[in-house]
Amino acid sequence: MALSVPHPRPPIESRAAAAGPWDPAAVRCWYENGLGWAVAPGPDVRLVTGLRFDVLEMPAQAGFAALRHLGPRAPVARHGETMRLFVAAGSADELPGLLDWLEWGDIPLDLRAIGAGGLVDAPTPPGVLGPPGAAVWLRPPEPGHEVERTLPSLTALPALAPCAVLAADGSGTDPHSGSAAGSDLVRLVDTAATECHRVRLRRPSSQPLALS
Repeated sequence: MALSVPHPRPPIESRAAAAGPWDPAAVRCWYENGLGWAVAPGPDVRLVTGLRFDVLEMPAQAGFAALRHLGPRAPVARHGETMRLFVAAGSADELPGLLDWLEWGDIPLDLRAIGAGGLVDAPTPPGVLGPPGAAVWLRPPEPGHEVERTLPSLTALPALAPCAVLAADGSGTDPHSGSAAGSDLVRLVDTAATECHRVRLRRPSSQPLALS
């Protein structure tokens, strides 16, 4: 199935305005006042995670495949070859147990979550010309809309923890179906892990081939 790549949205404040220069003070103001997001002090504009959102970070190749599990308003950013999917606050704490439950726990993956106490570079706001190499929005958040309502979470799966523990007879819940599949975050993490594993397998091996 062909995957559609999301295009950056037109500028929010002025759809027809030309791109303006990068002004750290104006960018900080857009995040703090326009979105109500916490920005860390310092010369670099960096967003504080773990308050209104967490971030799932993965190779961009894997991220594009995972976009189908995001709503159209869920923010998505890209920084070089890394994609950042914004998810509900607290999701970073859930990721290790969720990967174990989905049977990805023992497999090396280029997938990590940034949560409470973390920072990510603020993507260039719409209508602003960012510096070379800056993070950019593929799907920017919209001022005036609560970001929490757009973010994947575990709210559709309140019984995740009990389901993750198998009974003595070996019975349990298949994490790929039933109530588990109803959670946006479960679907997203399962797809992201699968695609991260595929990306890793496609890379040239750094190990020499064994000779018989």
